[in-house]
Amino acid sequence: MIVAADPDIRLALRATGLLRDFNQAGVLGLADVHTAQRLAVLGREPDETVQLAAALAVRALRLGSVCIDLTTVSRTVVGEREEDLDVSALPWPDVAEWSAACERSPLVAVGADADPGRPMRLAHGLLYLDRYWRQQQQVRRELQLRAAAEPPPVDQTRLRAALDRLFSGDGFERQRLAAAVSALRWVSVLAGGPGTGKTTTVARLLAVLHDQPGNRPRIALAAPTGKAAARLEEAVRTVTTELPAEDRTALGELHASTLHRLLGRRSDSQTRFRHDHNNRLPYDVVVVDETSMVSLTLMARLVEAVRPDARLILVGDPNQLASVEAGAVFGDLVHADRMVEPEFDARLGGIGPVGGHEPVVNGVVQLDRIWRFGGSIAALADAIRAGDADTVMALLRKGTPDVEFVENSSLDSRRPAGLEGLRADVVSSARALTEAAGAGDVTTALRGLDAHRLLCATRRGPYGVGRWTAQVETWLAGEIHRDAEDGDWYPGRPLLITANDYDVGLYNGDTGVVIRSGDGVRAAFARGGAPVLIAPVRLSNVQSVHAMTVHRGQGNQFDRVSLILPPAESPVLTRELLYTAITRARTLIRVLGAEEAIRAAVSRPVARSSGLRHTLANAAPSTTATPRKP
Repeated sequence: MIVAADPDIRLALRATGLLRDFNQAGVLGLADVHTAQRLAVLGREPDETVQLAAALAVRALRLGSVCIDLTTVSRTVVGEREEDLDVSALPWPDVAEWSAACERSPLVAVGADADPGRPMRLAHGLLYLDRYWRQQQQVRRELQLRAAAEPPPVDQTRLRAALDRLFSGDGFERQRLAAAVSALRWVSVLAGGPGTGKTTTVARLLAVLHDQPGNRPRIALAAPTGKAAARLEEAVRTVTTELPAEDRTALGELHASTLHRLLGRRSDSQTRFRHDHNNRLPYDVVVVDETSMVSLTLMARLVEAVRPDARLILVGDPNQLASVEAGAVFGDLVHADRMVEPEFDARLGGIGPVGGHEPVVNGVVQLDRIWRFGGSIAALADAIRAGDADTVMALLRKGTPDVEFVENSSLDSRRPAGLEGLRADVVSSARALTEAAGAGDVTTALRGLDAHRLLCATRRGPYGVGRWTAQVETWLAGEIHRDAEDGDWYPGRPLLITANDYDVGLYNGDTGVVIRSGDGVRAAFARGGAPVLIAPVRLSNVQSVHAMTVHRGQGNQFDRVSLILPPAESPVLTRELLYTAITRARTLIRVLGAEEAIRAAVSRPVARSSGLRHTLANAAPSTTATPRKP
């Protein structure tokens, strides 16, 4: 008999059989059980093993995967509590019988070409909710069609000249290669960690494309969040000022937006956009930064909206955390099996040496030289990425000016030791932010938001954002004076937008600060160009941001970062989470936690189930579509 394992687990009181057992054990959540029960009623499916498969597929989506493998799920599933869960004692069905039951079920379409009217699909040994199978197929099909289409027309003489002009000198070989690949393919992928020159490459490769004969290309720059879009626009503008005069003039002034804004909001849908396969985006080049944060659903919407004769350039770091929603599309693209493109290598060789020592696979170019993000932070990030826990610990304990380790396994106590440095950073950055905001210095105040950031792995509990936000408020209450008449909208209050607000042009994850202006108190948000000032009364989904999760911090850079780690047994501790947190810091990373927690994170890479990376090369484009010639 399975006993309720945790008083915090919400139980589905009417669940029976396997659904009840897995719910009480903490594997399935309330929503997983209810969805599976609803599907069973609608599909008249009494088999509890099929209902369990449906619940696990729903659960997988909540945790970032788009499918489950019935043959391995009993060994890979984990509970959602802070402690380890032994799932071996659960009554897992026999795998062969389980798979056969799913194949017979009226809920499941079997095979890639089966009836699309069923809520689940079993294909290539993986079980999906059908909606996500179709989204995965859409991404795969669109990418394959672009690979199979006639390549972009390119004047090779002018391409060589532009590459020589814009990517000359030692160290630019990989960037030069990326620019050449982007010119020669409809879809290209630019991968690299912080400081490897991705934005520099983007600005220069856009100049290369501008140099081609014909009409001036229409360019769209986009990112998943408002802050990431603002950073992209600012960085591209900075690099553009360093280009030769003719290229600087040709590029002009480029602006970036969020992906949601680029695709166009629809008032009647949360998942569909104005731009789709019937109403394509009007751009010739679409560049997406921080693509690792893009979910499968959003990527499907993007690829269907980009014209077949437009270049799509995806930029990001495959070692960072994937999107909060289901899918790890960017990582799948970077690590996918090779799609057969016999003509591409010949075209690339036709323009002469461009850099790189291995064949380009699927248009992916990885930048590996660090230009601005060095020292111990870079070495620490490399060791984490390599899974080398011993080197990680040696670097943390070395005591360099840019890496600080506060070894403390009792951060859940009321008065944890070793927080002097954290408190000093919190207070000094808040004081500077308050002074600039009170004086109406919007630029300095927005810059001050990035002086220091406290990151947590979780939202709740003794190691989470809620607890540490309260701790920061306690520290600041005794150090910084606030006028009582300002109430909640005091100058210097750091803000976080928690839901998309299309009416005011703010998006989930945007950060800003309250400032005192000539028109009264306003909330200021960075937008790449001039800051946006908004009256507080117009903000509906906003909270103070004294601490944020590592997921929220993705797409941002801060001068100094402090990271709170939960105990080693926490399931949220992964290699990607630690790497993402470390690489948010420009000048200092402070890690607070136990050695066991760090070693656990380094040894635990994220495992998101997806069929995309293996089907890109192995499955031909749909027989209902033919490669399009732009």
